[in-house]
Amino acid sequence: MTPAETRLVRGTAAVVAGLVLLRLIAAAWTPLTFDEAYYWMWSKHLAGGYYDHPPMVAIVIRLGTLLAGNTEFGVRLVSVLLTLPMSWAVYRTAELLFGGTRIAASAVLLLNATMIVSVGTMIVTPDAPLLVASSFVLLTLAKVLATGRGLWWLGVGLAVGAALLSKYTAMFFGPAILIWLVAVPKLRRWLVSPWPYLGGLVALAVFSPVILWNADHQWVSFIKQLGRARIDSFSAAYVAELIPTQFMFASPLVFILGAMGLYALMRRDGGAWPSRLLISATLWTIVLYFVWHAFHARVEANWFAPVYPSVAIAAAVAAHLAIWQPRERRTVDFCLRWAGPVGVVMFTALVVQANTGLLSGYRRDASVRSIGVGFKELAGEIDAARLRTGATCVLAPDYGTVGWLSFYLPEGTCVVQSGQRIRWVNMPEPSPAQLAGPLLLVGEANAAQQPEWQARFSQIEKIATLTRKRGALVIEDVDLHVLAGARGDPLDRSLPPELELPAAR
Repeated sequence: MTPAETRLVRGTAAVVAGLVLLRLIAAAWTPLTFDEAYYWMWSKHLAGGYYDHPPMVAIVIRLGTLLAGNTEFGVRLVSVLLTLPMSWAVYRTAELLFGGTRIAASAVLLLNATMIVSVGTMIVTPDAPLLVASSFVLLTLAKVLATGRGLWWLGVGLAVGAALLSKYTAMFFGPAILIWLVAVPKLRRWLVSPWPYLGGLVALAVFSPVILWNADHQWVSFIKQLGRARIDSFSAAYVAELIPTQFMFASPLVFILGAMGLYALMRRDGGAWPSRLLISATLWTIVLYFVWHAFHARVEANWFAPVYPSVAIAAAVAAHLAIWQPRERRTVDFCLRWAGPVGVVMFTALVVQANTGLLSGYRRDASVRSIGVGFKELAGEIDAARLRTGATCVLAPDYGTVGWLSFYLPEGTCVVQSGQRIRWVNMPEPSPAQLAGPLLLVGEANAAQQPEWQARFSQIEKIATLTRKRGALVIEDVDLHVLAGARGDPLDRSLPPELELPAAR
């Protein structure tokens, strides 16, 4: 490595470290989202699986809280730090597939400039560990290509297994790898070698806790998530959302570079065929499925997370290997120069807006309901009402409010969701004494007037209406009701919709 390359590597490492520090500061400042609070509850009761997702997100949160306590910083610590091994894996992958320090460094910096990485690792969801595992899937496959050693297929199996433990989307790596092996003549020998199949067994072994958990719970998580592929009707309404959302999640300049890089890979401009196809196959297999999915249901922007290591490498190919006309070259140079600063500005603006509302003039925006700004203060008022009424348990109708209340109320407070009991099967049930009442219901305005509550309790008394605020902005009004005189079980133990018979739905 030349002195210039050494300086480039050190500079890249310093930039990534600085971005990690920025995310850690934002992580400590920003209240939890309701999903994070829900996953934090999972982390207190680790299991092989959960109703919504595999267990990796709970493991990540558990490690962080062991190191830094039950705080916003603790919940997010390990997720943010995982960008370090992810960045290293993308660097080595780009270096192995396309050669040279510049392309590898650019791939790392462009990946870290995306919103899916900056926000998606600060806000802990299953996509954070999936991003990291996906980068190692690419790295181990690049090692197979570079070394020709079968032993690396075991590494592929470990990486794919870790990705499957993060989110079921990782199943698309299977067909992507098969396409790669079949389409590249010199790789077809692996189809008759035991090594890829041994790697598959390793992936299956890593994923087996999820299979066993589902077998013990009527396959409910598989039915819930894989059932999204079921087609009830076709509509193009959601397709139009895909490009604008990814344009923002990638950050605009990285999106442009990534699109140009994918075009260059398809026109065989930059890199050898096996390298180009590996990036394309791992990306387009997932992208094409979600485009098809969008014809019958909404595709959330974060679902594309596992393709972003490939997008970043493609963007680096556009910047350093592809040949462009002068006008296109100017576009590429502009995007490469400003992608990082634009990404930092977008991330900082998003964090400031979510916490203060400054950029919208303190008016409502899309973040106010999902991020728990003002919930700590609201929880203090709810706890005072709980103590005043002698409530033995706090009820909430949705998992997000249960998560927030469990996180922000004093440790040990009984908090329970009144329905959807499948979400909590890994956690101990409230004791009969805790459910004996009186119970404090926390819900939206007039929530207790719904027939389900009238049928289950003979005494319902509204005691307060509280307000969650972000500065002067009222985010939501919350009614408190005291429930007593339970008519049987105070909790709704109906089967989840995935397990209901078709005629009962």
